[in-house]
Amino acid sequence: MSKIIRQIRMVIPILLGTAIYAFGLQYFVIPNQLMEGGVTGISVLLNYAAGIPLSISTLVLNIPLFLLGLKTLGRGQMMYTLVGIVSLSAFLALIEQLINRKWLIPFASSHDYMLAALYAGVTLGTGLGIVFRFGGTTGGVDIIARIISRSKGMSMGQIILSLDAVIIGISLFYISIEKVLYTLVVVFIASKLIDFIQDGAYAAKAFSIISEHGEAISQKITLELERGVTLIPAKGAFSGQQKEIVYCVVQRQEIRRLKMIIRNIDPRAFIVINEVQDVLGEGFKEE
Repeated sequence: MSKIIRQIRMVIPILLGTAIYAFGLQYFVIPNQLMEGGVTGISVLLNYAAGIPLSISTLVLNIPLFLLGLKTLGRGQMMYTLVGIVSLSAFLALIEQLINRKWLIPFASSHDYMLAALYAGVTLGTGLGIVFRFGGTTGGVDIIARIISRSKGMSMGQIILSLDAVIIGISLFYISIEKVLYTLVVVFIASKLIDFIQDGAYAAKAFSIISEHGEAISQKITLELERGVTLIPAKGAFSGQQKEIVYCVVQRQEIRRLKMIIRNIDPRAFIVINEVQDVLGEGFKEE
C-alpha cells in the first residue's frame, strides 16, 4: 500500500506540471505564433502548417519514440514518461476544447510579443521543471537524448540543445525571424526556471551514501538507474562498525529516484549530496 501511495505522490505533480505546460502552449505560444523545441516544437509547426491540433500530433509523434525508449531504456525508466506523454496530450485536448467553446480566451498580442514571450517562458519552464523534478518527462527529444547519450557518451543537454536548434531553425519557413527571436527568449526563460525549480541544479549531483547495506544499494542503482557506482570501504570512528561509502553521480532528474532507492533499502543511511560543476565520462559527456 505504501508503494502505491508513493507512486501517487510522484504522479500527481507530473500531472500538475503537464497541465501548466499545456496551458502555456495553448494560451501563450500558439496564439502569438511563437515556437518551442523538441517534439512539441514539431507539433507546433504542424499546427501552423496544416492546422493539426497539438493534442493529436504530440501523442502520435511520441508513441514510436516511447516504444523505442521502452525497448532501449527499459520499463523502469519509461513508466513516468508514459504518464507525462498521456497527460500532456489530455490537457492539450482539454484546453483546446475550452478555447473552441470560448470558455477560455487565449492571450494574443498584436504588438507586445515580449510580454507573451515572458509569460510563455514562465509557464513552460514551471511546468517542465515540476515534471522533471518528480522523475517524469514529456517524451520526445528527452527519450532520443537518453538513447544517444548512452550510446555516444554525449551530455543530454548538448543533444537536446542541438535538436531544438534544428527544429526552431526549420520554423523560419513558417514564422518570421522576429518570432524566432522572441522564441529564444521563451527558451532562455524556460531553461532558467527549470533549473530553479529543481533546486538550482547543475548538470549533475554527487551522492556519498554511508550505509551498512552498500552492496544492496549499489546493485539497485546499477539496475534501475544504470549509473556507475563506486564502493569505498569505511569504518565508523565511534562505533567501530565496518560500513561502505557508496559514491554515485546522477543527473538532476534522477535525484528523487535515487533518494527513494536509498530510503527503501536503508532508512538510516547517511547521505551527503554535493553540487557538481562539470562531469566527464560515460553517461554524461566526453571530451
